Amino acid sequence: MVSFIGGLIILIVGYLIYGNFVSRIFGEDETRETPAITKEDGVDYVPLSWGRIFLIQLLNIAGLGPIFGAISGALWGPVAFIWIALGSIFAGGVHDYLAGMLSIRNGGATISEIVGEYLGEGARKFMRGFSVILLILVGTVFMTGPAKLLANLTPNIITVNVWLAIIIAYYFLATILPVDKIIAKFYPVLGASLLIMALGVGGGLVIGDYQIPEIAFNNLHPESLPIWPLMFVTIACGAVSGFHATQSPLMARCLKNEKDGRKVFYGAMIAEGVIAMIWAAAAMTFFGGTGELAAAMSNLGGPAGIVKEISDSMLGIVGGILAMLGVVALPISSGDTAFRSARLILSDIFELGQAESKNRLKLAIPLFVIGTLLSQMDFSIIWRYFAWSNQTLAMIALWAGAAYLARHNRLHWISTIPATFMTAVSVSYIITAPEGFGLSVKIATISGVLVALIALIWFLLTKKTATEKEQEIKVN
Repeated sequence: MVSFIGGLIILIVGYLIYGNFVSRIFGEDETRETPAITKEDGVDYVPLSWGRIFLIQLLNIAGLGPIFGAISGALWGPVAFIWIALGSIFAGGVHDYLAGMLSIRNGGATISEIVGEYLGEGARKFMRGFSVILLILVGTVFMTGPAKLLANLTPNIITVNVWLAIIIAYYFLATILPVDKIIAKFYPVLGASLLIMALGVGGGLVIGDYQIPEIAFNNLHPESLPIWPLMFVTIACGAVSGFHATQSPLMARCLKNEKDGRKVFYGAMIAEGVIAMIWAAAAMTFFGGTGELAAAMSNLGGPAGIVKEISDSMLGIVGGILAMLGVVALPISSGDTAFRSARLILSDIFELGQAESKNRLKLAIPLFVIGTLLSQMDFSIIWRYFAWSNQTLAMIALWAGAAYLARHNRLHWISTIPATFMTAVSVSYIITAPEGFGLSVKIATISGVLVALIALIWFLLTKKTATEKEQEIKVN
């Protein structure tokens, strides 16, 4: 119990202290006009209150990530608490904040354009393709998963493909309609329900007769899967996730004042960390241990069954029903914004203004044709490649943030250190993962660390060269 409560306190204190430190390093300027004001178009650039934006941002970045990822990560035991707390504060919070604020500073630019601005034209071209592919994968994953769950809850006549057609139709509307027509109206309610459900489960853990395990660094995974790098990829949305870098620019186009950036971008990540901490604690405690959790996941049909079982017990029948509705609604709320983000990235690539509906249709229709075709593929294959792509995107976004801070003579280490760490994670994972090279963890770890060090040295040398050129220009 001490480790669980302590982890929650660390997250909150981290927001208050380190979040404030990060915002001061970046240099929020409340006098600077934001793109929501200067580019208001009634479609994507729509001024909204920071409270509403916070709840939308939380829902956009969360989906089922901090629930399903935390439940799967709980199989490693309480070591997961450490990654959730430290990852959210020093990596995820910084990552989401810089992605959002750099979008504001660059006129509402998407992540691919931000990367290109600070890491070069080659990186821009790579990120344009990479991020669009990632977003299509996310949208596809979050259309097939809910469709299968809904098919299990409804009469047999309503098949998976029927639900899939309904979800795709909704995604299409949410992708092309102005942000204040669907997203800004319903997502704050869903975001609040996500927090309420997590707080209800967290309260049940504290009040009930549960023995939450204390921090331990040993591996408690029933299948003895290695902590490094697998746990750091499994618990993504509850610590650091590249998908968030595609979502922050959506809300950057709606924020009216830079001073609210910490509350929205860094704050939503910390809130997600709290949710992940609660569900990780519930999963590793409710069934009596990690071995029992693994058996329950097998018997109950995976994380969705775990959510329903815990919610039924702690929140009653009504809570269980709400939990299952959340399991369906939450991924849908991330899937539609994934396609919306992909549309915006394509609009940047083709320099196609989105105020006119015909331009939105030109980009949205091809995206949904591809997504529909992918929805017929093996769900597990798509998900495995998404997991690695997600953390690779986080790595790139952090390096872009570090480059921005270095260019403006700010303390770049707040982004450089997590960027180096995530480089090691991403490289190590793809080398050892079955969908990658399938080599030993030892080889993967050595390779990951070496590549991370090379990236760090390259960054520092590039920074030094850029500084020397600036000094030469000033002298001449």
